[in-house]
Amino acid sequence: MGNALLEQKTEEELWEDYKKKKDPAIREFFIKQYAPLVKYVAGKVAVGMPNNVEFDDLVGFGVFGLLDAIDKFDPDKNVKFKTYAVTRIRGSIFDELRSMDWVPRSVRQKTREIEDAVSRLESRLGRTASDSEVAGSLGVSEDEFHQTLFKISGTSIMSLNDVWYSGDDSERISIGDSIESPSSMNPDVIVEKEEIKRVIVEAINELPEKEKMVLVLYYYEDLTLKEIGQVLNVTESRVSQLHTKANLRLRAKLTNIRKGIL
Repeated sequence: MGNALLEQKTEEELWEDYKKKKDPAIREFFIKQYAPLVKYVAGKVAVGMPNNVEFDDLVGFGVFGLLDAIDKFDPDKNVKFKTYAVTRIRGSIFDELRSMDWVPRSVRQKTREIEDAVSRLESRLGRTASDSEVAGSLGVSEDEFHQTLFKISGTSIMSLNDVWYSGDDSERISIGDSIESPSSMNPDVIVEKEEIKRVIVEAINELPEKEKMVLVLYYYEDLTLKEIGQVLNVTESRVSQLHTKANLRLRAKLTNIRKGIL
């Protein structure tokens, strides 16, 4: 199919054609059309990354996610391709970063210590643990705890791209995929087929309000940390801290949930 004919069709028609025929020309058309989306997602991921992570490498990793999104997108589902592709692109970038083992061992250890402390505390308390309680459990002052959060803030974003398996590989559920818009955050009004996705949404809802809002604005509304700071009227560094705490707390909550249901 020539480019002229492709441009005469709507995107919906092209997706239907591609779903039926897997025409390489249509695939190439979509790759070119959505290539800027890869750079956009890579740019967001690059914020806060250490200097040894190159932007061009992130873009290269993201291209694999775009190709995967094009091949697996189902136009019959009520999801926009851009929304679907962003998740795939981001996931592909983090998969590659994970395989590179780019996070320093000391940072991984400190992150794990905080997650374990939060998990133990919230399991015992039956509620959200405060910063002072977490700091006390770690044997450090609250100021030292906050300084540690800043040190690991560039790596904690990966936690929301971890997945749970509800069966085989085709049934992977990303924690990030489960974040809904503020108007539908209540699990009772979300029609969910998967029990795991339901408990992920519940865990997100149990986060402190500001931490939950940061996750929603970052992953669903696709705002930068600087833009979120403007919305919440706090500094960008404060948003970074909230984002890190939300990720660590969510991982801890889901660890406790998994222990109870798996």
